[in-house]
Amino acid sequence: MLVEESSTPPLVLILDGIQDPHNLGACLRTADAAGVTGVIIPRDRTVAVTNVARTVACGAAEKIPIARVTNLARCLKQLKDLGLWIIGTGDEEARSLYEADMSGPLGIVIGAEGKGVRRLTRELCDYLVSIPMQGSVSCLNLSVAAGVTLFEAVRQRQAKL
Repeated sequence: MLVEESSTPPLVLILDGIQDPHNLGACLRTADAAGVTGVIIPRDRTVAVTNVARTVACGAAEKIPIARVTNLARCLKQLKDLGLWIIGTGDEEARSLYEADMSGPLGIVIGAEGKGVRRLTRELCDYLVSIPMQGSVSCLNLSVAAGVTLFEAVRQRQAKL
């Protein structure tokens, strides 16, 4: 189970529509490094955990629990029922990642390459955050965004100890 009784609140990474196995592998590797409870990916419109993803993940694909779900919307509702807050990411959102409280039970949604988080998924998020960008690029690679977001949650959780 991805959300179990533990002394620390669950931290779940939810990948919405990832198409590139390299990005999936990088997200799995980062998720393991951040100590996430598990990773959720939809069965449809998302790359499977292929040999390429496993290679890029450097062993994390075998260590971290991965759930492939048929209905991501239903899964998000179930996570909310279990007490998790669902935070979606996007590059156009006004709320900074650093203003969000990420210290409690949490699901972090990262959207697909170029498309971001799908509309229904966005609507099911409790709130949306963005990573403040200082340079001329408008967004980060999704695996990099996952890393920044996950490790901000780790930072906040460690500060509460």
